[in-house]
Amino acid sequence: MSLMGLSSAEIEERRAKYGSNSLTQLERDSLLKKIFQGFKDPMIMILLVALIIQGVLYFMGQAEWFEPVGIMVAILIANGVASVSEYNQEGKAVTLRNDEAAKDITKVLRDGELWEIPVSDVVAGDIVFLQAGDRLPTDGLLVEGSVHIDQSVLNGETEEILKCSVEDAENDTYDIDDLLNPHYAYRGTVVCSGEAYLETNVVGDKTLFGQLALEAQSTSRRTPLQVKLDKLAHHISAFGYIGAIAIVLGILIKTFVTGETPDNLWGWVRLIIDAVTVAVTVIVCAVPEGLPMLTSMLLSVQSLKMEKDNVLVKKINGIETSGSLSILFSDKTGTITEGKLSVVDIALGDLVHLKHIGNLELKSNEGTEASGEYINKFIKAAGLNNSAHAGADSVIGGNSTDRSIIKALMDAGLTDAINRDEALGFKYFNSRDKYSAVAVNEDDKCICYLKGAPEVMLEKCHQYLGADGTIHQLNSVNEIQKYIDNQAARSMRLLAVAYGAGHVSEHGEAENDGSLTLIGIISIRDNLRSEAIGAIREVQNAGVQVVMITGDKRETAVAIAKESGLIHSEDDVVLTSGEMKKMSDDELKNILPQLRVVARALPTDKSRLVNIAQELDMVVGMTGDGVNDAPALKKAEVGFAMGSGTEVAKEAGDITILDDNFRSIVKAILYGRSIFKSIRKFLIFQLTVNVAAVLVCFLGPMLGENIVLTVIQLLLINLAMDTLAAIAYGSEPALQEYMLEKPVARQENIVTKKMLTQVIINALVITVICLSILFFEPVRTLFGDVTVTYLKSALFATFMMAITFNGFNARTDHINVFEHLGRNNTFLLVSFAIFAMQWVFVEFGGEVLSVEPLSLQTWLICAFMAILVIPVDVIRRIITR
Repeated sequence: MSLMGLSSAEIEERRAKYGSNSLTQLERDSLLKKIFQGFKDPMIMILLVALIIQGVLYFMGQAEWFEPVGIMVAILIANGVASVSEYNQEGKAVTLRNDEAAKDITKVLRDGELWEIPVSDVVAGDIVFLQAGDRLPTDGLLVEGSVHIDQSVLNGETEEILKCSVEDAENDTYDIDDLLNPHYAYRGTVVCSGEAYLETNVVGDKTLFGQLALEAQSTSRRTPLQVKLDKLAHHISAFGYIGAIAIVLGILIKTFVTGETPDNLWGWVRLIIDAVTVAVTVIVCAVPEGLPMLTSMLLSVQSLKMEKDNVLVKKINGIETSGSLSILFSDKTGTITEGKLSVVDIALGDLVHLKHIGNLELKSNEGTEASGEYINKFIKAAGLNNSAHAGADSVIGGNSTDRSIIKALMDAGLTDAINRDEALGFKYFNSRDKYSAVAVNEDDKCICYLKGAPEVMLEKCHQYLGADGTIHQLNSVNEIQKYIDNQAARSMRLLAVAYGAGHVSEHGEAENDGSLTLIGIISIRDNLRSEAIGAIREVQNAGVQVVMITGDKRETAVAIAKESGLIHSEDDVVLTSGEMKKMSDDELKNILPQLRVVARALPTDKSRLVNIAQELDMVVGMTGDGVNDAPALKKAEVGFAMGSGTEVAKEAGDITILDDNFRSIVKAILYGRSIFKSIRKFLIFQLTVNVAAVLVCFLGPMLGENIVLTVIQLLLINLAMDTLAAIAYGSEPALQEYMLEKPVARQENIVTKKMLTQVIINALVITVICLSILFFEPVRTLFGDVTVTYLKSALFATFMMAITFNGFNARTDHINVFEHLGRNNTFLLVSFAIFAMQWVFVEFGGEVLSVEPLSLQTWLICAFMAILVIPVDVIRRIITR
């Protein structure tokens, strides 16, 4: 048929009528919007309330200017770091996507001429010229020619589908909703071989690719850490308010009990203002200002570390969510497997395996050497008789099976021996005959070399070629069939190569005398990634259930699952899409904990599985690279998109695995768990500070001193400890032992009973040590005959040192509190900085801080008392264990 394509006038008319071929991309939030959204965080909101209170006290003359300013700085740092980091990471992802889109061009017929234009300029009705290697720019109908198309981007399958013209098939019925239909092709799929013309039917968001891309841009639910921090904010607020009320009541009760009631109205006002000021300070101290900053800093620093490990974090909360994963739905092709076919074995007619072909290692132990004669015939049957070609450094053209064979010959250094000039004729593969052939002249005889389906080839084989180049009688056809069945069960794709006298006609038909010599049976497979088995085992040991989802048939999926370690016992469940469809949601929920493989999966199956798992309150991860994966990637708590995947998948994912390596997912989980561990360590440290401060301020008035720690002292402790501790714990190393723990449940409190026990005991120890300086005579006499201000200065110094030493307790729950300390030099530097700061505060604080300089002997006594918090906590660990 004669094709002309659209005219210039028709192009504009159709663009106006049917729209652009560009895909809709939701505009990302501006940096300013992200910052404003950050103020909705519960922890930030508590800080905002504290800021307002401190601002009011400042204008009343009851607070210093640096008190509200300090809180404001904490808010801006915490919110700003997270917002800027996420904005920058999203920017990198957008740049990566735009760079790829800019390279996307296609060939169209217009006004009878062939043009290369950007994919976005294609309009409905355009005639697109398709060749091997082209990515389809739209959905449409083939109107001339035929092509083999890789549709894995839509269904995950590496097997190519033949699409042919409808020109001679007017009565042929087909369903465009069926991806396996013979005439309609889809945007994003790739032409593997052949040439054809496609008439564009729909463009842009109306294509199947576009519809899935739009579905992938839905909103996500709150992360596990956000849920936990919401609860923590509520508990901290309650603790602060209760503590503040208790302190006010304590001061008033003590005033009445001791008979020191004011004798005028101003005295009462002053007393109440002092009590309220201390109470408000306690509320401020109860809030760990450093927690939002720590979280932001951890996420930002870890995202930079992960980028060096080929993990691009687009949505920064995806890191911490990775550490909470309880189930991971993983794509097979390109994630667990290499995503490309490879030659893995060549068996002779007596089922002896070749050790290698040239430099290509096939068998590491048993097997036999291939002679030059054997290799020469193998090259003709598999290399010359091949639709793919060896390029300078890559394979060009051909279908995936032929490409795998040429790649194997390239690796073996044998492609130079392929001489296409000696071919007398070719018979190309078709689905009817199931083999291809090439005719060559050998010793003035026409010899045909054939490559095709084993069941077809073996019918004509009566002898086989040995590895030494000699011919033997083929007596083991039944054994060969058993071998073929076993290899098929291992998900191998099998081809038999043979030769015999004959020729190829001018019509491309192979003819021989009916007797062939079997050269060998080639086993080809999408191999497991070398690191996949170990990585999957590591994820499973971390308590994460791994479920492989694939479009492959059940037998292939099971073979890969067993080899990769996904299936261990008869209790492990394998389902097909059809079987899933027959099950209710409740039935699927019951079976989900034992589910390991879903075969013949559809995009809707993936989304359904994510929904089911989330309804069970599991934290869901999803890996994928195709458009078919995008909706599920978006719905999951964390979506891992593969770097070689589609732009739609990468847009939908939270994290892009640039090297397509399953081990990179392991790193993401480890980094996520490290973040969560660091947050818990910080909370143990900071809550101990807060509880101890509240107890000291509450019990002091009960024992006779209205103000033990002044407002300014408390704020200095709070700001210094919050900020510096966040830096110290933010540098904690990622320990491999975290990967041996079970994931933390979504609804589990971030502060556990074990943590709370540690906080309360250590806070009590610090409180007793500090108050004994003022109220326990044996301890008080150690300091000699000094003023109350001097003793309060010693108490202040002891308090700061004690909580600093307690920082070592918070680092680990092992007996040895100094474990792995050498891997966090920042922690040591911060501890030293805090000791130096407190010395400056006490020695030079004067009236501003209500302190007096201390003698060397006093400093040593304070240090000895403060360090007791470490052995006491070690004893607690030994007892609790």
